[in-house]
This record gives sequence, C-alpha cells and structure tokens, in this order.
Amino acid sequence: MHRWTTVLLMGAFACATTLDPVFAEDPTAVCPEPETAPEPDPEPPEYDRKLWKHWKDADKDCQDARQEVLVRDSEVPVTFKPRDDEKECKVATGQWTCPYTGTVITDASKVDVDHMVALKDAHESGGWGWPADQRQAYANGLDDPTHLLTTSQYGNRSKGAKGPDEWLPPLESARCQYIQDWVKVKEGWELGMSESEYGVITYMLKICSAGQVPVLPQG
Repeated sequence: MHRWTTVLLMGAFACATTLDPVFAEDPTAVCPEPETAPEPDPEPPEYDRKLWKHWKDADKDCQDARQEVLVRDSEVPVTFKPRDDEKECKVATGQWTCPYTGTVITDASKVDVDHMVALKDAHESGGWGWPADQRQAYANGLDDPTHLLTTSQYGNRSKGAKGPDEWLPPLESARCQYIQDWVKVKEGWELGMSESEYGVITYMLKICSAGQVPVLPQG
C-alpha cells in the first residue's frame, strides 16, 4: 500500500478542520490543496508483529506497559493479583469506561489496551523503516503513552488495524475526537496515509468542524 508522507498532509488537515488560526478567522479563505508526493513511498515489507515488542517493563518496576495504562485509566483505585512477594505487578480489578462504546468494565482481564493507530497500520505507513528501539517505544508508549487506550475487547477487536476511513467508534459522541486524535498520532510519529484514506478523513473532519457527526463507514 503506497503512502503519502505526513509533511504533505497535515497543513491541509489543519485548514480543513479550522485548526489553523488563519483559516479559522477567515472562513471564506480557500484551503490550499495538498501537494502530491513526487514519488510514491516504497512498498513496505510484510508486517511481523514480533518486531513490535510490546508490553515491556521499561522502568523495571514489575508493571509492564499494559499494567501501567490500566492503572492510569482506572476511574477507581485498582487492585492487584496477589503474589508471594507482595509486589503489585498485575492489575486484577478497577473501573474502565471504553471510549469507543461507553461500556464500563471492572475485570482487568476483560480490558484491551489499544494502540489508537494500530501496530500494523504504523508499520505500513512508515514504521517499517524505524529502528527497533523506535518500534518498541511506539508499541509501549515510552515517549508518549496517550495513543494507548483502555477499551472493551469488542471495541478494540472490531477496530483491528483499520483507520477512521474504515472504522469509527460506535459511540457517536466519541467519533470526532477519535478522528482528531488519530490524525495527531499520525502527525506526532510522522506516519503517512494513502490518498483515499486522506480524502475520506478530511471529509469527516469537515463534517465534525460543522458540528455534525460522521456516520459509520460502510462495510
């Protein structure tokens, strides 16, 4: 799948969604068309999940990245599974509200920690060329954990590796924020998009900027 580079995309996104202050003040201004990439990106190698080493315990406190996100996002104090050494390593219970469905979950084993831009998508949109330490940083949220979300298993697994052009949260009130946050992750990690993906998402963001809610993608 050929991808555009992020630098060619994000200025037009800001304009289209009135995030750019110049265009926000002058709604009659015409957004510039994004430049086309002079050459398509090379075809990425096949995705191998084993190369994106996730749920690592980077700070060696016995809580891996998944457990730390569970602790961060719980709306009540978490409990941990008992251990003989009394260390608090693996979360047992808490309270999490899935941002995609609104479902409330209290059993940690029923919670998924989702990469907003999935590892497979990150691979295909430029991450395949990253060094191993950058792939691991992304997979574990080491530099910026905000792209890791606690979700219901249904919410995460129905999404899979799809972008907003193929999947949106069933919860209507979450859709516009989800699309905006997804674009920010792409921008922050300098990941690209296909032309068709870019076109659909730009259209959805225009709908959001008009105070409306995008409908769920077909298929």
